[in-house]
Amino acid sequence: MAGQSDPHLAVFSAPEVEFLAEDEMVEIVPNVRMGALHMICGDFGPFLPQIPVRVPLWLAVAMKKRGKCAIRPPAWLSIDNLTQVLEAERESPREFQALPFHYVEISRLLFDHARDDIPDIYMVRSLIEDIKDVRFHKVETGLETISGRTHAVKMKNLSAMEVNIVRPFLVRTLQAFYKHDSPQLIQSQRSLNSRRPQEAARGPRRDLKRR
Repeated sequence: MAGQSDPHLAVFSAPEVEFLAEDEMVEIVPNVRMGALHMICGDFGPFLPQIPVRVPLWLAVAMKKRGKCAIRPPAWLSIDNLTQVLEAERESPREFQALPFHYVEISRLLFDHARDDIPDIYMVRSLIEDIKDVRFHKVETGLETISGRTHAVKMKNLSAMEVNIVRPFLVRTLQAFYKHDSPQLIQSQRSLNSRRPQEAARGPRRDLKRR
């Protein structure tokens, strides 16, 4: 129907993807004493000064904004790890390295709200951008290899943002190739579907017997 979008082609906005990423767990170091927080999504705390505790990213950001904690950057966000990931991405043109599904959104939120908690933040930010660029180039290269004989595309370890960008393009491309290369199959299927109700109507009728 006109005006309705295909749910399989739906693309989330950047804020929507970021909203989903905020449920990822991170470690904070409180500087205040607080009781446990009882949320719909679970219980977090109690919070004691200098005692690390794991909370959702949205709660960590909220407490950070109020000066109630420091956020510990996840281990994968270190310079050493990101340097290794970047080198591996460059050395493997057809493979994507394993990173958190929301690595882009998590790093962006931490850069925006916990920059003073990230050592060498400018280098870390630069490495994240380089990794994103290399991975997007791989995605583009992979999409260029799609042909009419492609029935499936396998891209392992894609992040949420990469999946969000690639999904609608892949679906439209494969559908276009399918329609172009298999018109007889599509026409045959349509003819079969149109005949089924008529064939059912032509079937023999049985008279009900009276008891």
